[in-house]
Amino acid sequence: MPRTTPTGYTVRPATREDVDGARAVMLDTFYEDFGYGYVPRWHRDVMDIEGTYLDNPRHVLLVATHGDEVVATTGVHSTGPAHPPHPRRLADRYPSGTTAQLVRVYVRPEHRRRGLARTLVEEARDFVAGTPGYDRLYLHTNTRVPGAEAFWRGLAKEIFDARTTGEHGPGVATVHFEIPL
Repeated sequence: MPRTTPTGYTVRPATREDVDGARAVMLDTFYEDFGYGYVPRWHRDVMDIEGTYLDNPRHVLLVATHGDEVVATTGVHSTGPAHPPHPRRLADRYPSGTTAQLVRVYVRPEHRRRGLARTLVEEARDFVAGTPGYDRLYLHTNTRVPGAEAFWRGLAKEIFDARTTGEHGPGVATVHFEIPL
């Protein structure tokens, strides 16, 4: 299923050879874009990419490569939003097992604005639609990341804006979305 974009990137499922490059994209995003770094309780999958994404047929890690370099990632796993920190009603609406959660949609800054995130999300949606047992594709995003909220509003339906209720606690800028299959 490798797909070459008009801008010369290859989008495909990750292999074991891509793990270090994918992990570097993710960790750099946590530190440079999010500003809070690696948090073990939120980012376990990043330390166990093989076990989380490569060894489970219902999960996938997609990468975009430029030459031999991994420059973007997107993951899908069968775990719904956890309560806490997310509201109970979200955990109930998106139960683990039947919910595909879209995660780690990250593009290195120098490779942005080339359609990579959109292409990765389209490939992830196709994976979910073709994988038995999934009913929904869910995601949440940090709206403090420049461009994130506008990007998701162009692809997905807002389910819950945590900024309006304070249910996540003060200062949390999370919006939850669903992508139609």
